[in-house]
Amino acid sequence: MEDASSRTPPGGVQPKKLRRVVDPVDRAILRVLAEDARTTNAALAQQVGIAPSTCLLRVRALRESGVIRGFHADVDPSALGLDLQAMIAVKLAAHARGSMGPFVARMRRQPEVLDVYFVAGADDYLLHVAVESTAALRDFVAEHLSQDPDVGLTETSLIFEHTRAAGRS
Repeated sequence: MEDASSRTPPGGVQPKKLRRVVDPVDRAILRVLAEDARTTNAALAQQVGIAPSTCLLRVRALRESGVIRGFHADVDPSALGLDLQAMIAVKLAAHARGSMGPFVARMRRQPEVLDVYFVAGADDYLLHVAVESTAALRDFVAEHLSQDPDVGLTETSLIFEHTRAAGRS
């Protein structure tokens, strides 16, 4: 029998796992992995100053507890011909507050959408998108946002340059 805590809610966001106490050794592991997630366990253990077997157990525990959400390739959108990036602020219509999960699910399926952020403030969501051109951006907004009955308002900001914070290259 499936309990309510193991089900994935609408929009595909997993429930939070039990909080793990992150000590200084864990933080050191996370700093190294944030810089280069392909670091071998042996090199990681050496950099952090612990035994490889201990390091492996700690990384596994960080993953299982949800502290490490995954390992990803950081792909440059422009290398794929997606030379224009934007942040699109989306405010849902008043009647659509119950449609947040389905809205997120629709946006996650759009190839233009890199990230979906649920935010506080005047807007409900920020969408990070990458497209080929201004025409493609206009088409995305017109077809997937302006025609969506759940969307009340959008505001698009172009991204001229993106620089990752220290330790996240």
